[in-house]
Amino acid sequence: MTETQRAEPRPGAASPAPNGVDRYFRISERGSTLGREIRGGFATFFTMAYILVLNPIILGSAEDKYGHTLDTGQLATATALVACVMTVVMGVGGNLPLAIAAGLGLNAVVAFQLAPLMSWSDAMGLVVLEGIVICVLVLTGLRKAIMDAIPQQLKQAIGVGIGLFIAFIGFVDAGFVSRVPDAAHSTVPVQLGAVGRLTGWPVLVFCLGVLLTVALLARRVKGAILISIVVMTVVAIVVDAVAGVKSWGLTTPKVPDEIVAAPDFGLVGHFSLFGGFAEAGVLTAVLLVFTLILSDFFDAMGTIVGITAEAGLLDERGQVPGIGRVLFIDGAAALAGGVGSASSNTAYIESAAGVGEGARTGFANLVTGALFGLALFLTPLLTIVPLQAAAPALIAVGFLMMTHVKHIDWDRYEIAVPAFLTIAAMPFTYSITDGIGAGFVSYVVLKTVLGKAREVSPLLWAVSALFLVYFAIDPVEQLLGVK
Repeated sequence: MTETQRAEPRPGAASPAPNGVDRYFRISERGSTLGREIRGGFATFFTMAYILVLNPIILGSAEDKYGHTLDTGQLATATALVACVMTVVMGVGGNLPLAIAAGLGLNAVVAFQLAPLMSWSDAMGLVVLEGIVICVLVLTGLRKAIMDAIPQQLKQAIGVGIGLFIAFIGFVDAGFVSRVPDAAHSTVPVQLGAVGRLTGWPVLVFCLGVLLTVALLARRVKGAILISIVVMTVVAIVVDAVAGVKSWGLTTPKVPDEIVAAPDFGLVGHFSLFGGFAEAGVLTAVLLVFTLILSDFFDAMGTIVGITAEAGLLDERGQVPGIGRVLFIDGAAALAGGVGSASSNTAYIESAAGVGEGARTGFANLVTGALFGLALFLTPLLTIVPLQAAAPALIAVGFLMMTHVKHIDWDRYEIAVPAFLTIAAMPFTYSITDGIGAGFVSYVVLKTVLGKAREVSPLLWAVSALFLVYFAIDPVEQLLGVK
């Protein structure tokens, strides 16, 4: 992007604001125009609209403790509703071109960590608690303190581990990888395809989708992930009609009888604030909420600072304007995601597409939010996308998150080993929580044996001790006579 395209804010050179909208959003003051803001709002929506498909698939493909699944149509409505409301709130309250929607990685925690231990309403209650805690931490100034306590390279390792975890979910959901039927008596827990090789049309659609997605990404095509999902859904519809596929899994790609339908808000408000503590135990529930908070912290802080810097809106001290309001709204988005049963919502890095089109203010969010609002009435289209057409997006997101591995210093064992354990434990244990815990505990241990215990923050000591109890909970309970 050239300096001309960047359109740095020029308060002294700005022309008088022609109307109230311009004055409120400071459009002219930031060197933008109404046309640029509108184009930016459209660009951001079309680069992140894939979440309207992926979030229902990730949440809808998991079962809670009682074997219940969530309806994908209701999930699509909830996803669009929360994204619409919170994107507009960020635009009006934060006045930054930062769109908000259900966080990838965060929804994986909810689907594959929380739900198997409790009911869906209990899981969404923990998401609400996450949002409440984040808002409190922002108001007290502790959010920054917690961020500063965790080494930067461990934060990057967490992102890389979540990327691998998401990619693994994509491979499994698409049928490219499957559990060995008699895994208990085999040295190999997973295998290629359903029988040790790739079979069937659905897997072929997935493979073609992966190739298309990475090709579009390599060509730097805007909206690459969304384009791939749309194209491969069309291909899947044709394949199903011609080949008569017996099973696609969760969703069958057939043209719906109607494209427009009234939104189904059946999941909104279905949460139990403290039910998860009774179902999973206090310690486990606390650690799960902590995991959500950590994931949200890292994604949101990096995204907010990165997008604001790209827009040329950082102040002379390199700070985000109105950072307190912005972080509070991001925390409120997590809370709203739990209330709406859409999983924790957060700021999206895809907002960079809108900035690239010239967006510099929150007015662009009004456009993006309006488009999410329109999507509320298009759920029949959103629910025909098969896993095999959407899963390539998970592989692509996993790759993009994996690129942060280059920032880790692999020559320093005191950081390299904890980073490795964090990254490897997430997909291998199918647990984001376990990966974070392994990284934190090993980091504290290595710092101690190297005589650098004083370099570890007291807050990180406390969190690591909590994780140590979490990992040793079974023998501890036996010693205490609980079991």
